[in-house]
Amino acid sequence: MSLEDDSLEYHAERPPGKLEIRTTKPTNTQRELSLAYSPGVAGPCRAIDKDPDEAYRYTVKGNLVGVVSNGSAVLGLGDIGPQASKPVMEGKGVLFKRFADIDVFDVELDHDDPDDFVDSVAGMEPTFGGINLEDIKAPECFVIEERLRERMDVPVFHDDQHGTAIISGAALLNATEIAGKDLEDLEVTFAGAGAAAVATAKFYASLGVQKENITMVDIDGILTTERAEAGDLNAYNREFAADVPEGGLEQAIDGADVFVGLAAGDIVSQDMVRSMADDPIIFAMANPTPEIGYEEAKAARDDTVIMATGRSDYPNQVNNVLGFPFIFRGALDVRATEINEAMKVAAAEALADLAKEDVPDAVRKAYGDQPLQFGPEYIIPKPMDPRVLFELAPAVAQAAIDTGVARVDLDIDTYVEELEARLGKSREMMRVVLNKAQSDPKRLALAEGHNEKIIRAAYQLREQGIAEPVLIGNRDEIERTAADLGLEFDPEVVDPETGDYEEYVDALYQRRKRKGITRTEAAEFIEDSNYFASVMVDQGDADAMLTGLTHHYPSALRPLLQVIGTAEDVDYAAGVYMLTFKNRVVFLADATVNQDPDAETLAEVTQHAAEIARRFDVEPRAALLSYSDFGSVDNEGTRKPRRAAEMLRDDPAVDFPVDGEMQADTAVVEETLQGTYEFADLDDPANVLVLPNLEAGNITYKLLQRLGGAEAVGPMLAGMAEPVHVLQRDDEVKDIVNLAAVATVEAQRSE
Repeated sequence: MSLEDDSLEYHAERPPGKLEIRTTKPTNTQRELSLAYSPGVAGPCRAIDKDPDEAYRYTVKGNLVGVVSNGSAVLGLGDIGPQASKPVMEGKGVLFKRFADIDVFDVELDHDDPDDFVDSVAGMEPTFGGINLEDIKAPECFVIEERLRERMDVPVFHDDQHGTAIISGAALLNATEIAGKDLEDLEVTFAGAGAAAVATAKFYASLGVQKENITMVDIDGILTTERAEAGDLNAYNREFAADVPEGGLEQAIDGADVFVGLAAGDIVSQDMVRSMADDPIIFAMANPTPEIGYEEAKAARDDTVIMATGRSDYPNQVNNVLGFPFIFRGALDVRATEINEAMKVAAAEALADLAKEDVPDAVRKAYGDQPLQFGPEYIIPKPMDPRVLFELAPAVAQAAIDTGVARVDLDIDTYVEELEARLGKSREMMRVVLNKAQSDPKRLALAEGHNEKIIRAAYQLREQGIAEPVLIGNRDEIERTAADLGLEFDPEVVDPETGDYEEYVDALYQRRKRKGITRTEAAEFIEDSNYFASVMVDQGDADAMLTGLTHHYPSALRPLLQVIGTAEDVDYAAGVYMLTFKNRVVFLADATVNQDPDAETLAEVTQHAAEIARRFDVEPRAALLSYSDFGSVDNEGTRKPRRAAEMLRDDPAVDFPVDGEMQADTAVVEETLQGTYEFADLDDPANVLVLPNLEAGNITYKLLQRLGGAEAVGPMLAGMAEPVHVLQRDDEVKDIVNLAAVATVEAQRSE
């Protein structure tokens, strides 16, 4: 089946198209319906009538963008008209929602006349917080955007013009840096003189490229002053007419530092690439066939060719989705009246800076585990990088505030946290712990210091001020890996095999000499980074510890139990997961430690999980789970959680509501809990769920994560004498950083 056949089937699957409207408020009762419509809706109507700005408070306007087109210049399809362009506009809406959580109405207008088009769009200003113009032919697109910007008091943005300009502008900033060139000295040649080319050339000038150093070529040759005087150019590309002899692309590209292709495929030869200046920068962005192929351009010369295309199957894809969702996000959130040049520059600079940061594992996996690292093959972030939202949108918002086009002032640090929360409840919950950790970072021993993920995590911990990482391992290997990763930091490294750590050997021997370990064996064990790091924490030379990334969980846990042990008055440790859903968070235990706990163990595990919940500023409500509700089945299996709940309720030190045994749906469904079991001690659904055994705990968290859409943080090892945690073998860098923050907060509390 061809791609077109697949696409037709994809779009035709019921319901047809790619968008639908969903309600955001409950509408299950008559009262809720009366609030949503008549008569309750009169309240917000009257409020908006008194103050039009209240529309941003009581309606979706502040998060609603109109994607508007007449279908006169659809990419790759040409003038196909408004009706045929609707799948493209729906697709644009999908991208707005997917990447920036912005709602969209797509509007296809049957207007060829710019005046009619402008009148129709301007008349919709009460509906939208912003207008994204799409696929409108030049030069009408320039006229339409200019007039709408003048008439409307909300942001108007023609993505075909400015999207490519901003994304390729970010690429230009980094490519210029890598090539060791200066923006103001660049000689830039454009193939193409349409809307995207003109807007991109203007934007490069905003970044620092000298306008007189820009040469533009269209199908008839170089844009010269002679052609402008002859009326051969339009009012918009005329400003790039150069006082040079006539010629074609071959003459224009000779000696150029930068080639920008926004024209047609296969129009640049290898000879043309060879004629360019040293270490040339080539942005061949025609789609689906670039002006010159990636391999051909690279093979044309022996020096460094920095290459970008519009294709996803080559490095450095210039993709507009890196821009418009996040630019509108920042503009909407400060209620900007326009998207000005400063906001566009801020977006490009934020993208360029982000490309220099360590890339998350999830992004690497999405692109086939490519070695994504700042350099000629990676000058702009990947479209799937979630960090673009909370890097680019705040930069745009701040630029709007600084230039006086924002109607709302924001605290940018708080705004970043709000944007992180849009990416998932786990980020919102982790921000609580990360902020606490950053207030007083602690020394964190990382037992597997040689591991690439651990080194990358250490870099982030240091950069973000979450902890003071200490990498345990071979110094030369660690420093070599850090350099290979392009991480510019000087990590603290402790090598158990080269230093004099007799006091550590003595400490381990004293602790384990009646547990079957001789002093000779203690000396051997201390060269094991897990035992070394454990003793390091036990002796107070580190405040916390992580291990487990390269070990099975039981083997990683064993040294911790042998050296650190459980806390005073604690008999059993437990593994607790925080599972976050869109509007709910639960803490689940025990998922990693106790195989077949008795009632006393379950009671202790419940207290551990409740303590973990409070570290995230969540007041615990605990449920002991079973397949029975409050005695409906009576056997040894159901008696254990029942007795555990009774023990907790009778304990005066337990200051949180707890009940059980109960089925899982009883614990988490308010109607069942309060409607059927009104006697229960839980007034609201449980947020601490204690499973009857390790098998149930492990199965439950994995099912909720894989099928229920939960994001998991953990396992957090509770009940230990010191803040030590065991990672999972497939954990990503963000998981390591999260668990490190938890350990740091625990170390703060232990003081």
